[in-house]
Amino acid sequence: MLSAGVVVLHPGPRGYRLLLLRAYRHWDFPKGLVEPGEEPFEAACREVREETGLTGLRFTWGQAYVETAPYGRGKVARYYVAETPEDRVVLGVSPVLGRPEHDEFRWVTLEQARGLLVPRVAEVLDWAATLAGLKGTHE
Repeated sequence: MLSAGVVVLHPGPRGYRLLLLRAYRHWDFPKGLVEPGEEPFEAACREVREETGLTGLRFTWGQAYVETAPYGRGKVARYYVAETPEDRVVLGVSPVLGRPEHDEFRWVTLEQARGLLVPRVAEVLDWAATLAGLKGTHE
């Protein structure tokens, strides 16, 4: 089973902020299942739009991606990296759940993200930081 998502970066005067979403106690980047017949890149963009309301992502680093090792019941998550000039997030309501899939969102620094993410997702963060040339950002 494949999920696809995006490490979303928002530029600011003190460097990039990264968008994290929280479901229960778990923080992650926007992502979701790739639907039958859907390309993973399209799924990643759709998931960001549905979960956050963000559109107009700029894939400055192309469609490079990283995948996690299998987790859960053999699920693999593929992540791309994009920038957005927008910082207004609207947690979309899932038609299945009747409420947003996520409980909270945060724009965080690289260091803050490292403190919130589980090791599997922190590896994605490290990959994205290297790809985008991110250095430590300040509060």
